[in-house]
Amino acid sequence: MIGIIGIVTIFGMVFGGYLLAGGKMAIILKTLPFEMIMIGGAAIGAFLISNDMSAIKHTAKDVAKVFKGPKWKPQDYRDLLCLLFELIRIARQNPVEVEQHIEDPASSSVFSKYPKIQADGEAVNLICDTMRSASMNYDDPHQVEEVLDKRMEANLHHALHSSHALQTVADGLPALGIVAAVLGVIKTMGSIDQPPEVLGKLIGGALVGTFLGVFLAYGLVGPFAARVKTVIEEDNHFYLLIREVLIANLHNHAAAICIEVGRQNTPAHCRPDFTDLEQALKAVKQDAA
Repeated sequence: MIGIIGIVTIFGMVFGGYLLAGGKMAIILKTLPFEMIMIGGAAIGAFLISNDMSAIKHTAKDVAKVFKGPKWKPQDYRDLLCLLFELIRIARQNPVEVEQHIEDPASSSVFSKYPKIQADGEAVNLICDTMRSASMNYDDPHQVEEVLDKRMEANLHHALHSSHALQTVADGLPALGIVAAVLGVIKTMGSIDQPPEVLGKLIGGALVGTFLGVFLAYGLVGPFAARVKTVIEEDNHFYLLIREVLIANLHNHAAAICIEVGRQNTPAHCRPDFTDLEQALKAVKQDAA
């Protein structure tokens, strides 16, 4: 919703201010389709050249994040802490029992309590792989921590590709606007024998290209790239929480301490209240009893 409001504000302020200053939309509207074909088409073509099909699909999918926002909500962070608490308790009470949950999470009675988390392949794999590593009796938990850091760094780098791709397009749009403007000037020079009122419209049409390139770059595509990056980085905190809790578990801290470590490392606007989380954990214990 906030993304739509932003777009409406951009168009309203830019063109509203132009009209209030006495500008006329007729020349812009007449030239806009042709300029959009040149600038937009060239930008799309450059995007296709510089990315493979996987990256193109990834970017198209991530554009929706501008309007949807982060995937993980405060309730999801609380659910994640409850899930990890239950798995850690089972692992310490009965290491054999926890294997059936981490080896087949799709049919696990523990994971099935939290369907949104269960449906996220990366979150499930991160939990299961790390707990599987814990069952191998690593002498040094830092070994697992190092592997996790490299894995999460690679995942974040891959996830941010769509933001980088959009930003590259934004960086190129002003130059493509100049290309369209130059073509407009060439067209104007071919009509140099026309009266001033005709030449004025032709020159105005040429300048629309420069305007459109800069407007798209800094008014739309650039902010889209920044918003996608922000959402991806915020969602990454969900996976960082998994890392913090399970690394604390490898250091043999009490289960409650492991969960508190995760709660403290949750972003402030998503962090569950201590009392609410404690009540949720008590409910987990009662269900397991």
